[in-house]
Amino acid sequence: MTNIELWKRYKDSGDLKAKEELIVSYVSLVKTISGRLYNTYNAHVEYDDLVGYGVLGLLDAIEKFDYKLGNKFETYANIRIRGAIVDQLRSMDWIPRSLRQKYKQLEKAVNKLQNIYGLDIRDEDLAKEMNMTPKQLSELMHEVSTFSIISLDEKITENSNVNIQEDTKAETPEGELMNVETKRLLKEMIEKLPEKEQRIIELYYYSELTYKEISKIMNISESRISQLHTKAITKMQAKIEDLME
Repeated sequence: MTNIELWKRYKDSGDLKAKEELIVSYVSLVKTISGRLYNTYNAHVEYDDLVGYGVLGLLDAIEKFDYKLGNKFETYANIRIRGAIVDQLRSMDWIPRSLRQKYKQLEKAVNKLQNIYGLDIRDEDLAKEMNMTPKQLSELMHEVSTFSIISLDEKITENSNVNIQEDTKAETPEGELMNVETKRLLKEMIEKLPEKEQRIIELYYYSELTYKEISKIMNISESRISQLHTKAITKMQAKIEDLME
């Protein structure tokens, strides 16, 4: 039986057996997303826990999805599965206050320099703005790397139906208009990033590669990949926050 037939049986007739089969059919999506996020959160959470949080998002997506609208369920569910995982991790509040403060300081410095130099900010200028040596800035970038990704995930999840990876249709005309405009502006901003940062964003979010895999492709150390990724994300944070205002 095809998935569309399962959707019809569950949504039109309330067939619980069809629902169970839909869950089984799409649980691999939960595992894929959980595995992807585990590369970011692995120092703080177990993979099985991420899968558990993601399954809750899958169940919610199945309940709310309307197959008659013609939307792709995988795209619809991706947002909700990721959102369920990020929401649960946020509620755990395991990120030290000191780390949040350091990231805020970095974000403030990047925002200031972005207004002066645009998106092409040199490490030397950023280190000077933060009264740090290049080595200290490098260490800071590495320290806040995980939180920067988490913070971007939270902003994407909070910002209605925005998903950096895939197109999706919003649930209301207003939401759809906002979604299209937001994605357009984000796409323009990513394209204006320095070449290396843009490439890292594409490989990490679109191709879903790890730092190790990106390092081999770009012939740059994993540590440098992490630094450039953090810098790019910090720039993107400011843009997303502007869009949410």
